[in-house]
Amino acid sequence: MLPGEIHLAAFPFGDAPGTKLRPVLLLTPRIARTNEILVSYVSSVIPSNPLPSDLVIDPNAVEHRVTGLKAVSVLRLHKLATIHVTSMRRKLGHLSAGPMAQVRDKLRVLLTL
Repeated sequence: MLPGEIHLAAFPFGDAPGTKLRPVLLLTPRIARTNEILVSYVSSVIPSNPLPSDLVIDPNAVEHRVTGLKAVSVLRLHKLATIHVTSMRRKLGHLSAGPMAQVRDKLRVLLTL
């Protein structure tokens, strides 16, 4: 499991107990001996007013064909979670170099790094 990969995983709800199976973008490799990975939420619900930290992914666009996503989706970089590797169900695809560079830039701004 490497940064930039998109996996189907159990993602925790932010306001209630439990999880939902959804695509996630891996932002780190396994963190040391914890077997945890920092991920970002992917949703097929496109907001009418996207945040500066959002990245729309259209699987029909050349740069997004390798994502494994079936529908136009949005990567919500403000929705981060550290999840255990056992929450991962299967790999869908990955982000290509261009979109991954956009992710890094958006995270730098979002996290004021």
